[in-house]
Amino acid sequence: MIIYDELYGEFVVDRVLEELILSKPVQRLKGIHQGGASYLVNQKWNETRFDHSIGVMLLIRKLGGSLEEQIAGLLHDVSHTAFSHVIDFVFENKEEDYHEKIFSSVVKNSEIPVILSKYDYNYEEILFDDFNWTLLEQPAPELCADRVDSTLRDMYEYGKISLEQVNRFLDDLMVFEGRMYLQSIEVAEWFVKTYYKEVIDFFLDPLNIYGYDMLAKTLKLSLEKNILNVNDFLGKDDELLSKIKSSKDKELLDLLRKINPDAQVKEDRENYDIYMKKKLRMIDTSIFKGGELIPASKLSEEIRTMNNKAYEKATRGMYVRILTN
Repeated sequence: MIIYDELYGEFVVDRVLEELILSKPVQRLKGIHQGGASYLVNQKWNETRFDHSIGVMLLIRKLGGSLEEQIAGLLHDVSHTAFSHVIDFVFENKEEDYHEKIFSSVVKNSEIPVILSKYDYNYEEILFDDFNWTLLEQPAPELCADRVDSTLRDMYEYGKISLEQVNRFLDDLMVFEGRMYLQSIEVAEWFVKTYYKEVIDFFLDPLNIYGYDMLAKTLKLSLEKNILNVNDFLGKDDELLSKIKSSKDKELLDLLRKINPDAQVKEDRENYDIYMKKKLRMIDTSIFKGGELIPASKLSEEIRTMNNKAYEKATRGMYVRILTN
């Protein structure tokens, strides 16, 4: 299988990766939108978990990661439910990690173990211990393939950054002791700015908050009315919407109709209809300088300022007033 990715280029992938890509659990991710409810309120916000999973796998490969780590990267999101993190607001899960809690169960009850066994891999060794894969995952605020790809992919696709800027960033990336770092403080400043375009400007966009809130209410009510069950969330976004619509429940249909691109909302801390606080996401990549690793914030006043502003906005949460829906 040959894969071309606009961000990372063209790659010939191994047979085990090809078979996993074509498997039902990975193909399902084509129907799971990265931004949850975002595509319902803005058709351009339509990146999928499949796009991101392929990207993480390719980024790991580009940086010299092992085939096993590429497998882990490809499969790291297979347990994301329909509408991604909206489920965390349905279940009031403040850690926003519902997909991680069900990851083991989803993998075990899929064809993934059989595929990996066919190529002499133990699925538990590859998939159930993130500490093995230092390119794939790192605790915030450091860089990792998961964090980097979602940021670059969304911001590129949504027109916030150019391919030239992406390539400059990738050229500056280096791997030291199995982890990714940057070499230039200017590139670090650019990435921190881009990261906050994603997790603050996009995630906390009033229209995005509105979509999340309205969809979470719709899904929660659908569960209460037994129109949906928890297992339905292991399907695709549009499958859940179809099931709700086919119920012909007037209350639910009225809620769904309000989740549309014509909704008019704005941030308003005084007179608001929705208050939402999302998981705190910060970034402060280390710079490899003079043979040692130094947090970028120690070298850049601009990064310190961006971090302070992002922390303040994220911890305050977003207050949204509905003008029309």
